[in-house]
Amino acid sequence: MSKRKLRVRFAPSPTGPLHIGGVRTALYNYLFAKKNNGELILRIEDTDSQRFVPGAEEYIIESFQWLGITFDEGPREGGAYGPYRQSERKSLYKPYVDYLLEKGLAYIAFDTPEQLEAKRNEIPNFQYDATSRLSMVNSLTLPKEEVQARINSGRQYVVRIKIEPGQNITVNDLIRGEVTVNSSVLDDKVLYKSSDNLPTYHLANIVDDRLMAITHVIRGEEWLPSAPLHVTLYRYFGWEDTMPAFAHLPLLLKPDGNGKLSKRDGDRLGFPVFPLQWTDPATGTVSTGYREQGYVPDALINFLGLLGWNPGDDREIFSPDELIRLFSLERCSKSGAKFDYRKGEWFNHQYIQLKSGEEIARLFLPVLQEKGVEAPPDKVAKIVGLVKERVNFIHELWNQSAFFFVAPAIYDEKTVKKRWKEDSSEKMQELLTVLQEIDDFSIHSTEATVMSWIESNAYPTGNIMNAFRLALVGESKGPHIFDIVEVLGKEEVISRLKKAIAELR
Repeated sequence: MSKRKLRVRFAPSPTGPLHIGGVRTALYNYLFAKKNNGELILRIEDTDSQRFVPGAEEYIIESFQWLGITFDEGPREGGAYGPYRQSERKSLYKPYVDYLLEKGLAYIAFDTPEQLEAKRNEIPNFQYDATSRLSMVNSLTLPKEEVQARINSGRQYVVRIKIEPGQNITVNDLIRGEVTVNSSVLDDKVLYKSSDNLPTYHLANIVDDRLMAITHVIRGEEWLPSAPLHVTLYRYFGWEDTMPAFAHLPLLLKPDGNGKLSKRDGDRLGFPVFPLQWTDPATGTVSTGYREQGYVPDALINFLGLLGWNPGDDREIFSPDELIRLFSLERCSKSGAKFDYRKGEWFNHQYIQLKSGEEIARLFLPVLQEKGVEAPPDKVAKIVGLVKERVNFIHELWNQSAFFFVAPAIYDEKTVKKRWKEDSSEKMQELLTVLQEIDDFSIHSTEATVMSWIESNAYPTGNIMNAFRLALVGESKGPHIFDIVEVLGKEEVISRLKKAIAELR
């Protein structure tokens, strides 16, 4: 038998914004597919009509576009195995439901929510399984005619898988090895609902993985308890020969304390848990995203890539291509990974330093537009190149570079008291005369001329430079003073110097 082409899928539910844990899962699927010359499919699992949130699918797709995670097939890309929204595949699932019913591998249940709640109150840790199913309202306890009459009358029902107790079910996991579970601990999960004629996740994802020729299922650890059920379904359908290999990724854990990373942790500690900003359509609540916080996509990819996987050495900075080349499921951890958001900030700082001034300028331009500033791209690129080492995020560039674009309206009081000496106005007036005589205002020319003037007059260099910086910047910060002079240009430097002399005299 010829070897099947490697195919993996990321299958989110459009029930809200994409959690950063889901992004990590999608990334590992992407890296695994690219490493093995395989294909990555985006499948929207929207069978839960009660929890569907308008705009969530668009949000998911935009998130991956921003991150640079591309799909070979999906709702937008198309492909030979579509459609790629489960709601559009509704007609495909019913025959599989009917097959399970005909073979006695599933049964119809009419229990109302009230009846199920009563049972939960009556029996501690109630589970709908082999020990309780015969005391419930289903096709195993009702006459065949009664079942049909209820269906004909429009009574809502669900179809439950029939799990036989006392059997060992083994899941071969590429990360965790063999995981064996006794079927007696499993319940008869709902596979299909007549209320919307849609399957639940458990049936739909099995059928779709089969029909889409998925070879590997890489998903979060939270789905590991479902794996024995899914293995059982593959056996019920007789699909063992094409059962995908499973790999359950470790959880992302809280930065502090114990437990799974949640949105509350982000709100509490001040970091995003969503890739993009999300506005809840029901409440209007706005949650910030990594994009809006000024993260570079490659930095976030690098950060997430090392949360649960390591390359086998101490390196930390990897390009997307390097991650693809080095990635392997064998080096994924079994234990959870603490979400060190401070490390994420460090990665972002590193990537900002690695990018050229032109690249950072493109990311910074929207911030300038918000501030009402227009400037030539080449000037912006030069400015961010001078200050980028001082920031972790793109939006912080404004605080470090605003004086390049807008002359100081006021002067920092503490800096004035410390840096503007009794003779500073006089010395700045002399410096003004020196600068007015310079034709070449490049950094080398102005620095050489000004330093020569200082030395020939035996002036204290620190006093002159501190007062000069205060005049141009409005406070004691910024890169090398003559870099500032070159960017501002002769006319602006002279204008700011005159203003400072007049106001600080």
